[in-house]
Amino acid sequence: MNRVVLVTGACGGIGSVLCRRFVEQGDTVLALDIDAVALHGLAAQLGVAHVTPITADLGDAAAVQQAVAGAVKSRGPVDVLVANAGAAEGLTLATTDAASWQRDIHLNLNGTYHTVEAVRASMIERRQGALVLIGSVNGMAALGHPAYSAAKAGLISYTKALAVELGRYGIRANIVCPGTVKTQAWQARVDRNPQVFEDLKKWYPLRDFATPDDIADAVLFLASPMARVITGVALPVDGGLMAGNRLMAEELTLESL
Repeated sequence: MNRVVLVTGACGGIGSVLCRRFVEQGDTVLALDIDAVALHGLAAQLGVAHVTPITADLGDAAAVQQAVAGAVKSRGPVDVLVANAGAAEGLTLATTDAASWQRDIHLNLNGTYHTVEAVRASMIERRQGALVLIGSVNGMAALGHPAYSAAKAGLISYTKALAVELGRYGIRANIVCPGTVKTQAWQARVDRNPQVFEDLKKWYPLRDFATPDDIADAVLFLASPMARVITGVALPVDGGLMAGNRLMAEELTLESL
């Protein structure tokens, strides 16, 4: 499509696939991550003609602004932002302290805000742009990781604010909310329990889990002209997890569903 696409968290399980998929459809990718070594490996893999690595800490607003501005000088203004970077620390409130709470909020919520701010003025000036944030089903229901979940819930509200305030400039904002995604982040769980995915299937109506390519499919659609009148939407990509709970429904109705 020959657009300039900024992807944060570019070296993660979802981020690296996003970068590959945008490159495959002819876009130029500004790949932002805190890991400089991994970034240069990604650029070498996908081709330096198509990928510009940007090393920055999303918690540092000034550093993000400066790093993105430098890449824009060589590649052109950002047409699409995919705010994908994220991580989770505390599993429960009991294991969350003030420091870990602040870290989860700062990366997942504030880091996304810093990224949007780095491209917002340019998009307004050009009166076009697509913002696709990566949230989580944790932002829609209590599923553990309370600080991370609070940040992701905040991103849903933030996405709606972006859609409402920036729509008059031709800028769309949507958020993809993955459920369980089969990435390397799950490897420690699999090592402890090789049956973990099989055990989790009962909670998912489709009895299946997303892959990074499934998340990329949703992102590429929302970033494309096919979604030209779609904005302010929170789209779960979760095998039906947010649709409801069959096991609970069976207990409530005393019927087999």
